[in-house]
Amino acid sequence: QVQLVESGGGLAQAGGSLRLSCVVSGGTFSRYAMGWFRRTPGKEREFVAAITRSGGDTYYADSVKGRFTISRDYAKNTVYLQMNSLKPEDAAVYYCAADRVIRPGQTTVDYWGQGTQVTVSS
Repeated sequence: QVQLVESGGGLAQAGGSLRLSCVVSGGTFSRYAMGWFRRTPGKEREFVAAITRSGGDTYYADSVKGRFTISRDYAKNTVYLQMNSLKPEDAAVYYCAADRVIRPGQTTVDYWGQGTQVTVSS
């Protein structure tokens, strides 16, 4: 069974940075596209970023384009989300996701992490 464990959430000031990490176990890392989603209270979980199985292509929500960067390390079975220039509206629970394909607008995936809280103070 594939397991995803996120870390790196916490409190940041507006304009600051955080890096989220997600370690994948129980499966072959290179077989999965990886993504990050987020959810705020009262809203549906939304797509944030994704990276293909090969790492050759990345996708971003318009709201984070130019500020967030997704990357993956095959030696560590880990996917990262570098978040810069954080805004109060970026505050959410961030979820790591794995599936054969992950694209903007996608709402369901094969595997989810448990989530990590990101808080941004203004």
